[in-house]
Amino acid sequence: MSKTTTIEDVLADIEHLDIEDQKYIVELISKRLIDKKRKEISLRAKEAEKNYKKGNFKKGRVEDLWEDLDG
Repeated sequence: MSKTTTIEDVLADIEHLDIEDQKYIVELISKRLIDKKRKEISLRAKEAEKNYKKGNFKKGRVEDLWEDLDG
């Protein structure tokens, strides 16, 4: 049977590390989050480009677009 690791468990383990290792973990997680966000933006941009090429988009004034979203 495997034990589920909780965030509290992870934080408790990290607290036992020296300060330099804790800083490294913060930096590593930060860089990984940035990379993940960058990949998500890239996927959304590719999807938007495909929709644009297919003609699946709407154009107009901001007010028109908001009205379309509300309705």
